[in-house]
Amino acid sequence: MKRRSTPTKEAVIAVLNASTRAMSQEAIEQKIEIEIDRATVYRALNQFCTDGIIHKIVADDGKQYFAVCKKCDVEALPDNHFHFRCTKCHTIECLSSLINFSLPKAYAVEKFNCVLVGTCGNCA
Repeated sequence: MKRRSTPTKEAVIAVLNASTRAMSQEAIEQKIEIEIDRATVYRALNQFCTDGIIHKIVADDGKQYFAVCKKCDVEALPDNHFHFRCTKCHTIECLSSLINFSLPKAYAVEKFNCVLVGTCGNCA
């Protein structure tokens, strides 16, 4: 479905495309240089998630972060990959490395949201 482009949507996606890491809605709003409505930004972010343009990460701190995943193989379901939140610099990034996990017999994963927490390579 083709959606109408608006100045807010264009500004939101421009901020996310310029970032190498996931951003909270508040961080996105701070980077936008036009006057915006918080609810409109929220709707734009959710619409981009629904359309598969960006993905949402719910971190262990309960906050939602959004990212255009540049490291992910689009064919490999971009929602289903691990993320890392650094406790020192407070960044969240997509992990491009494959992380293996195992489940008990008869369990089947359809989708997951996993955020590993610790110190990133820049802060170590």
